[in-house]
Amino acid sequence: MRRFSSEYLKDTRRGMWEDRSALAPLRLDSRTRVLDVGCGTGELTRVLREESDAEVVAVDADRVLLEEVEADARALGDATRLPFADDAFDLVVCQALLINLPDPLAAVEEFARVSSDLVACVEPDNSEVLVESSVEAEAPLAKRARDTYIAGVETDVTLGASAADLFEEAGLSDIQSRRYEHEQTVAPPYDEAALAAAKAKAAGTRIREQTHTLQKGGLSPAGVDELKSEWKAMGRDVVEQMSAGEYERRAVVPFYVVVGEV
Repeated sequence: MRRFSSEYLKDTRRGMWEDRSALAPLRLDSRTRVLDVGCGTGELTRVLREESDAEVVAVDADRVLLEEVEADARALGDATRLPFADDAFDLVVCQALLINLPDPLAAVEEFARVSSDLVACVEPDNSEVLVESSVEAEAPLAKRARDTYIAGVETDVTLGASAADLFEEAGLSDIQSRRYEHEQTVAPPYDEAALAAAKAKAAGTRIREQTHTLQKGGLSPAGVDELKSEWKAMGRDVVEQMSAGEYERRAVVPFYVVVGEV
């Protein structure tokens, strides 16, 4: 299973559920006991607690991340071997978890085992990400890096659009799939997160962190160095535009909210 830092999870989920209408199929107001699997730092856990009177239990395989989560109960556990009895919850849900698992079907089958009613997931299709930027080089560089990363990563990070097929294969019924677009914008005045992201681009941090996967995706060491150099130059342009109050960026990540009945 792929693992991520607390900072990465908080940054990529920032503003995720300002619009919660896509969660309507989860029927949160009727739930009594909910399990959030692969909760990370608890962004979805918080939403589940705010939208429901149910007991919300958070589980994750990363003890450090789990310590940051505010939930009615927390448990250390693997998504494919959950430490709960059959039918222990009436909703089992995950967000951006299945794309990081080598066997997502096994996880969905395990969700169905511990749910007495509904299983749900919120998964992205990273091949459909849209980036627009006032720095001309940013969008094409981001696409180039993303496409290479997708080719090299060991799990299916484009799974969102086909998650409904997993649910059907796991034996769930009355399956619904709804597309939800998570949009993040950067514009003046810039907050601390935006400023930190610009500095990371200028330092080539993301490319350095993804070197191994980019090489597996087809880039030679020299190719990675070239991409990193272009990325850092783009980052310097971002910082320069920010200094002038001119930088703007819009990124849209499509997620698919899929629900199925046990």
